[in-house]
Amino acid sequence: MRLITFMSTALLVVVGFAAPVAAAQCGNNSGGFNAWKSAFAQEAENAGVGQRGLNALAQAQYASGTIAADRNQKSFKYTLSKFMQVRGADTIVAQGRKRKARDAAFYQSLEARFGVPAGVIIAIHGMETGFGGFMGDSAVVSAISTLAYDCRRSDFFKPHAIGALKLVDTGAITGATKGAKHGELGHTQFLPGNALRYGIDANGDGRVDFYNQADALASTANFLRQKGWQPGKGYGEGQANYAVIKQWNAAGVYQKAIAIMAARIDG
Repeated sequence: MRLITFMSTALLVVVGFAAPVAAAQCGNNSGGFNAWKSAFAQEAENAGVGQRGLNALAQAQYASGTIAADRNQKSFKYTLSKFMQVRGADTIVAQGRKRKARDAAFYQSLEARFGVPAGVIIAIHGMETGFGGFMGDSAVVSAISTLAYDCRRSDFFKPHAIGALKLVDTGAITGATKGAKHGELGHTQFLPGNALRYGIDANGDGRVDFYNQADALASTANFLRQKGWQPGKGYGEGQANYAVIKQWNAAGVYQKAIAIMAARIDG
């Protein structure tokens, strides 16, 4: 806000006054979603989102399935043993060992570049999408926009909604691209803001594609390194890099499972 005044003997003249842009109002049902999109479009444009991204926002639909999933995340309340059973930890480890052996040069190149061992990357890949077997069936832009609108965690998801719209601008995704219920995308389920910030073109085709395995896994390693991964240090509970695994997912049971599976894959 800027206010400039000139004073004469008995006169105060307001020369300039810039009103702030009204923030988009969150809501708890679909009723206000279209009004929110109109207001959020201005915030997005101010943040540098271009016309393609704005068009994708305009076409976004309220994702009731996303809201239902967000209210019902039961698996993170399981005990560690139950969580690992439900998530198929033994299968992930068995397949992960085969993948590490089959693509040894690729995983060695990731560790040489980012310092993150194969087991950690492979465990995340297996946990998130079953090694790319299922990467989601929800429209990413609609899902993340719905979460940015929803009052529960609007402030957390707004930057990721902006990220998704910028990814549309760059051609990395479209308004129709499918991902997980919370808007995560690709082989390792990046939230869009993180995808925009940490994405790596690993296969050298000139674009970052999170639905390409090489790009997604390199981007995952880059995320962990940028979050403070210390090459050569341990990643088990209580060790230096365990705190970095926490940056990937906030659920304690998930963090423990990744560290355990990774150690079994690397062992």
